[in-house]
Amino acid sequence: MLLLALVLGACVMFFPFLWSASTSVSPGVGLSATPHLIPEQPTWSAYAELFRATPFARVIANSVGLAVATTAIQLVTSSLAAYVFARMPFPGRQVVFGVYLATMMIPMQVLLVPLFVQMRQLGLVDSYLGVLLPTMASAFGVFLLRQAMSSVPTELDQAARIDGAGHVTILTRIILPNVGPSLATLSVFSFMSSWNAFLWPLVILRSPQLKTLPLALAGLQGQYTTRWDVMMAGSIISILPMLAIYIFAQKYVIQGVANTGIK
Repeated sequence: MLLLALVLGACVMFFPFLWSASTSVSPGVGLSATPHLIPEQPTWSAYAELFRATPFARVIANSVGLAVATTAIQLVTSSLAAYVFARMPFPGRQVVFGVYLATMMIPMQVLLVPLFVQMRQLGLVDSYLGVLLPTMASAFGVFLLRQAMSSVPTELDQAARIDGAGHVTILTRIILPNVGPSLATLSVFSFMSSWNAFLWPLVILRSPQLKTLPLALAGLQGQYTTRWDVMMAGSIISILPMLAIYIFAQKYVIQGVANTGIK
């Protein structure tokens, strides 16, 4: 009975993706039309139209570049901060850590106006750096890696110090190799968050050549009529990289979440 329920649930969740894929190869199909899960005359014309009518290759490159840069920066900043909270005791450490975690409860909508004013004062409106700057630090990433680093035996640090190792050596050669699954988990979450980001890039970016994938997909929806086959083609293209990354890193994500004790 449980297996049947899981199969039905999987089918329900998989249906939108299947319908989108079918629509993307069925020219002229709209939302009001009866969906055909198996297209009668499939064609790739919608994908060709997508790249011909819009600079979609540049849009994909923009999203990939921002996502990779965001992921790399968050891995560095989160690793350094997590090491401090896990291995370097100082007065008020728990209080500072608690206050830092409390920032996770502040929604992006509240910070939107102050962030935009700050970016404008710095001259970073309509720039990639303006998109990256507010995402360079991640409270969730610090929490995730701090929990993982706390589970690494401190005896390894003491043995390394006897051999003359400093904090940088301990972090890079002892701690980080032992929290690989958590690093992979943070990488997937960071990449996914940047790849799907819509609100902040919408506010900060102006030039069409700087648009990211979510902004380009929103622009495919017309005011009066919409080419749903073209729009679904763009959606499928945006889904495939995340699907591939998740399939590749799934076991690391599960292991990383299990090791850090997050339920």
